[in-house]
Amino acid sequence: MRVPLLLELGGIVLGLAVLARLAGRLGLPAIPLYLLAGLAFGEGGLLPLVTAQAFVEAGAEVGLILLLFTLGLEYSAAELVSTLRSSFRIGVLNLALNFPPGFLAGAALGWDPVAAVALGGVTYVTSSGITAKLLQDLGRIGNRETPVVLSLLVIEDLTMALYLPVLGVLLGGVQASGGLLWVPVALAAVAGILALALRVEVGLSRIIFSRSDEALLLSLLGFALLMAGITQITRASAAVGALLAGIVLSGPAAHNARALLAPLRDLFAAIFFAFIGLQSNPAAVVSALGPALLLGAVGAGTKFATGWVAAGWAGIGRRGRSRAGGVLIARGEFSLAIAGLAAAAGVEPGLAPLAVAYVLVLAVTGPVTARLGQRAAGGRPGRPAAP
Repeated sequence: MRVPLLLELGGIVLGLAVLARLAGRLGLPAIPLYLLAGLAFGEGGLLPLVTAQAFVEAGAEVGLILLLFTLGLEYSAAELVSTLRSSFRIGVLNLALNFPPGFLAGAALGWDPVAAVALGGVTYVTSSGITAKLLQDLGRIGNRETPVVLSLLVIEDLTMALYLPVLGVLLGGVQASGGLLWVPVALAAVAGILALALRVEVGLSRIIFSRSDEALLLSLLGFALLMAGITQITRASAAVGALLAGIVLSGPAAHNARALLAPLRDLFAAIFFAFIGLQSNPAAVVSALGPALLLGAVGAGTKFATGWVAAGWAGIGRRGRSRAGGVLIARGEFSLAIAGLAAAAGVEPGLAPLAVAYVLVLAVTGPVTARLGQRAAGGRPGRPAAP
């Protein structure tokens, strides 16, 4: 029997509300509960969605865009450019620490080199969406280590702009080699947006700003979606486009945007995290849980070390280094996308279940670790912790 769309959507939203309340009472981030709920209602779960799947998928993409857009509003283009200029060695460190665990695990499992390269990508890339949500929930937007975290996210996205076409070629896609031609386009698009932001951020803010909350909300949302779409056309991700869109704005438009977009962001962000779980088959996750836990332990350690060292190079103290490492642990949307490409190409059948289990392990472990680190450092959610 086909369930009415509104009935199914109402159940989803109310279920997420219950989980948010439960997380608040337990003193935990709501993200792990959203992920587990998605796992329960995805393919092979207790009660798979019937009519709301398309809406949830679109809502998840909007949620990711809003998470990164509101995070970008907190920083200026000058701040991000300054951090990126000194971040080359951070990018090299990140790649050197986080790609080899997946590649070596694939080799140890006896997989062919292409499958090992794909698993290396899965272990390399942090979840931008989960990281953005954690920074907001834990009150770390104004912390000294946060620009370092942001620069790592941008560098990872640019690395993905090169990695994904190369992986496509290795997987044997007919049109994949053409994707390599888009790599300089993606890099140029990001550089162009940042250069534009340095010149027009105040003027653009004046154009978008309106004393009407309705007009301002629609302008902000349209601008974020448009910028995300433009970067997506150049084969960079919508997430980095949304982040840069937020950075481009400043002044009164950015100030009012935070309050206007917060409820919308929280709604669609919850859908985004549930959608990650919806993409996963519980039976496949259980079968790969053992190797995923072992690989997850290594991946958590290498990503924590990345944040710790990168923040240390920026002159940040021990508490800030610990916070930077903890907030980078979670893997998510990009890792699942890589696994999906490999599965569609018919590469190693064990890759997709292992990647899904790995993502879920770290998507749950990352927020919990970040919250525990917040308590250990003496910070409280909703306020910047001590540097």
